[in-house]
Amino acid sequence: MSTRLVNLVIDAARPRVLADFWAALLGWRVAGELPDEVDVRAPETDGWDLDLVFVPVPEAKVVKNRIHLDLASRTPAHQEELVARALELGARRVDIGQGAVPWVVLADPEGNEFCVLEPREQYADTGAVASILVDAWSPPRLADFWAGITGWEVRAGQGDVIVGLRAPSGRGPWLEFLRNEDAKRVKNRVHLDIAPPAGTDHAAAVSEVLVAGAAPADREGVRVPWRVLTDPEGNEFCVLTPR
Repeated sequence: MSTRLVNLVIDAARPRVLADFWAALLGWRVAGELPDEVDVRAPETDGWDLDLVFVPVPEAKVVKNRIHLDLASRTPAHQEELVARALELGARRVDIGQGAVPWVVLADPEGNEFCVLEPREQYADTGAVASILVDAWSPPRLADFWAGITGWEVRAGQGDVIVGLRAPSGRGPWLEFLRNEDAKRVKNRVHLDIAPPAGTDHAAAVSEVLVAGAAPADREGVRVPWRVLTDPEGNEFCVLTPR
């Protein structure tokens, strides 16, 4: 399939404020601002090929996100520096039942959870973001679906507990699916966008993704150029126009 990952989208009450937080924390830059989105982009050397896109929504955050970012650290001292930097920028420590773990769980200024990981060899070459982590009832099933529609490859796994995908280039973050039996209750505030290549047929690409196991989730009466679908576990994502 020709579609590829292009964005990680985060709903926000104040998109520019949240974009500034993440740009400062990651050492990235705000690359564009429109009335309906603010884009944050990694330096080319980071290996991250997606944009972080912050979009305005009226709804408040009410449950733990099913998708979050894990940040990489090089040494224990670097992990401490990242945590201190995040707190200085407006993050806060949160308890989501993690217990005694070597990573630190924080929330950004709008309550979106993220983790600052202890140094791990697997993430030594990912850049600032170690992984995009997705809660999953069946990690192998969900990983297979996303591998099929993005071209990313299964590179690691622990049975039905966690499965990790990596871009074919071997650069940038992992896309990981971690077993979690919590029920999905509301629309995800963090989602992925995919898109077909420039010059190809959008409708045909959407049809391929539906055949792969997605389901339609467009809101009735809302006309936009992209299509909103859900993956096999109900996580919303968008198929953007060719680019």
